[in-house]
Amino acid sequence: MKSCKPVKRSFLLLFLLLLLAICFSLFTGATTLSWQELLNDLASANQNGTAYRIFFYSRFPRTLAAIFAGSALAVSGALIQAVLNNALASPNLIGVNAGAGFFALLTASLFPALPLLVPLAAFLGAFATTLVIYGVASKAGRSRITLILAGVAISGILSAGMDALTLLFPDDVIGATGFLIGSFSGVTMGGLFPAASLILVGLLCACLMGYDLNVLALGETIAQSLGMRVLPLRFCFLALASLLAGSAVSFAGLLGFVGLLVPHICRRFFGNDHRLLLPACALAGATLALLCDAFGKWLFAPFELPVGILLSFLGGPFFLFLLLQRGRGRLHE
Repeated sequence: MKSCKPVKRSFLLLFLLLLLAICFSLFTGATTLSWQELLNDLASANQNGTAYRIFFYSRFPRTLAAIFAGSALAVSGALIQAVLNNALASPNLIGVNAGAGFFALLTASLFPALPLLVPLAAFLGAFATTLVIYGVASKAGRSRITLILAGVAISGILSAGMDALTLLFPDDVIGATGFLIGSFSGVTMGGLFPAASLILVGLLCACLMGYDLNVLALGETIAQSLGMRVLPLRFCFLALASLLAGSAVSFAGLLGFVGLLVPHICRRFFGNDHRLLLPACALAGATLALLCDAFGKWLFAPFELPVGILLSFLGGPFFLFLLLQRGRGRLHE
């Protein structure tokens, strides 16, 4: 474990950045928010005031959605990379997000009157897709590039399924365009609550199991020699990663690259000890999602660029950089 003082400073810096990102998110938007008017509405309990409605029905739920989605996807990425022993893996690259998205849209199409089923369906879709990709990669050889290619192939199939659902059930999947890109626009507190509850449980369990993940990351042989039951534990961590990614996708859509970018950046400052890395990823993931969403609102005001587009602009070049850095003749390893 890294020395205590630098780690404390790094966590303090992350926490301060998160607070600044929250303020930036609450202050930016297509409509100018009068904070004096908001304070007056709060003081007089005027829930019909314009400032009150903008803050509590738009910006506050959206800010919470960015915090939960960013944290969940970042921690999910760190879990997947550790369990699969593949630094190029992330929920969107290996098809976990696509599985969650397909099952979420399918449930919304078949059971439009039961929105509470969507987070559960997204989790089941993410978990099933993770197991399928892991199984395919195991049969074909557990190389880094094999896992990515398996994920790309299955993502293509699931993306075609999502496109078919949007054409077959256009009335039941209203807003599917924003869902397929990844956006926090239109998120409500009622729609966020079920998924946020699952994310909190998943984050807590993941952070409490950091030591077990450290042992598992040493390799199957070493973990078994230390008395660890590798297969059930790997299954448990994949379920946690799927729970986090699926819950985030259920309300935020197919956000990409958070689970790739954040774990790599956090390892630079916190090392590979998952007892530190996972909480750091949660804070950094929330900050990244908040900043990208806020900049999407601010840079193009009064128009808005969905957060998924900005994340793709950041994540695409970063993924190419990782491929080139880890390649150099060894992409097949």
